[in-house]
Amino acid sequence: MNKEKQLNKIRKQILETKLPLQETAKNLVFGKGNPNTNILFIGEAPGAKEDEQGIPFVGAAGRELNKLLQSINLNLEKVYIANILKYRPPKNRNPNNKEIESHTPFLIKQIEIIKPKIIATLGNYSTKFILAKFETKEMKKIPGISKLHGETKEIQINENTYKIMPLYHPAAMLYNPKLRTVLEEDFKKIKKELQKKIK
Repeated sequence: MNKEKQLNKIRKQILETKLPLQETAKNLVFGKGNPNTNILFIGEAPGAKEDEQGIPFVGAAGRELNKLLQSINLNLEKVYIANILKYRPPKNRNPNNKEIESHTPFLIKQIEIIKPKIIATLGNYSTKFILAKFETKEMKKIPGISKLHGETKEIQINENTYKIMPLYHPAAMLYNPKLRTVLEEDFKKIKKELQKKIK
């Protein structure tokens, strides 16, 4: 079974599962992109536009992410993007532990199917969850994104080794334009890592 079919199977499983946030959301926001990519981007949660369309990163943050990808010769079709949460929290509030614990087993399956060489985490929740090696209870021990961004970490989870690149969420640039330069520099580091993998 190819990766696309395996991912569709997971998507079906989510739709058949009663998950927290499902009742208040309009659509499941599963993921999009190329499942055969070397790099997986993980965001935090769907926003209003994503909830309406059922696709991650279609709003203003998505446009910013696409610009950053283009700056390193990538685009949204060449990478894969998923979120910690598969449904939008009401009014974009922060997720609670129960929601993260309920939603992330499906994200873990996505990661195991895609087998990316690099996982780029966008924002605090995705960075903490991945660096805590999928253990929600350990997330509070992980520092915030302002300390970790741009530093490559190598971690091993269930016999798989991943390079983790913590990044500010592109939405952060919309509130704090000074972060644009920081994100542009961090994306250059992603390009270097991808070039290493190609060699």
